[in-house]
Amino acid sequence: MKETWYYVDSGYCTPSFNMAMDEALLNWHSQGKIPPVLRFYGWQPAGISVGYFQRVKGKIDVESARKHGIDLVRRQTGGRAVLHDQELTYSVLVSEDHEVMPPSVKEAYLVISRGLLEGFKLLDIDAEFAVPEGKLQTNDSAVCFEEPSWYELIVAGKKAAGSAQTRKKGVILQHGSIPLDVDKVKLFDLFVYPNERVKERARRSFGDKAIAINEVVEYPVSFNEAKQAFKAGFERGLDIQLEPFELSDEQLAEVHALESKYKSEEWNFSR
Repeated sequence: MKETWYYVDSGYCTPSFNMAMDEALLNWHSQGKIPPVLRFYGWQPAGISVGYFQRVKGKIDVESARKHGIDLVRRQTGGRAVLHDQELTYSVLVSEDHEVMPPSVKEAYLVISRGLLEGFKLLDIDAEFAVPEGKLQTNDSAVCFEEPSWYELIVAGKKAAGSAQTRKKGVILQHGSIPLDVDKVKLFDLFVYPNERVKERARRSFGDKAIAINEVVEYPVSFNEAKQAFKAGFERGLDIQLEPFELSDEQLAEVHALESKYKSEEWNFSR
């Protein structure tokens, strides 16, 4: 018999609410109040999430983000900055001691990313796991999609989904970005470069490194279509069944209380 996980379909939410919701789900799972969770969400307005350890000053063009109407938020997870705009975002919350979860971060990535792989298959996209050639990331870019990490998904040799993971309170939180379309002009306006020439070179080379779903499919895939495909993909890839979970008013109030942290300059600009 398949294990039942909760399925949370948040729709489009603000950047601060999205990060608060992931933290609340982590807390509830840690406290044994809910089983493991798969959550899907979008971003409205668009957001730029910076990694937990990432420096903002000198890396992110905060003024340009404001002009584009993009909110900056710091994630609980590490890694580099991600523009969340025309994408489906997922998060998985599961206990570190769950029987299918390996102790190593890298191998846990592999287990969770099987859900992503199956989702791409259901969209008739030929994706595979990235296995970097025995080298550490040396790229000094602040942009997440510049190169794939272990077991992230690549299509035609280009990164098609980016993920980040943290472990807190005995719980693995892995969340990630599955771009449907990418506005490369907007994306590179959000980062600090020494001059326009360097920025333009980075923008041009980005096309060789990253790819969005609607660049490789015959007919455009909508947010809802992607959601259905990846929901079925996670059920298949993790061998689970998903049960819809609606938050109570009390739980929703808890998320909103956490949201103030992700709106604060103290948290978002702390590095």
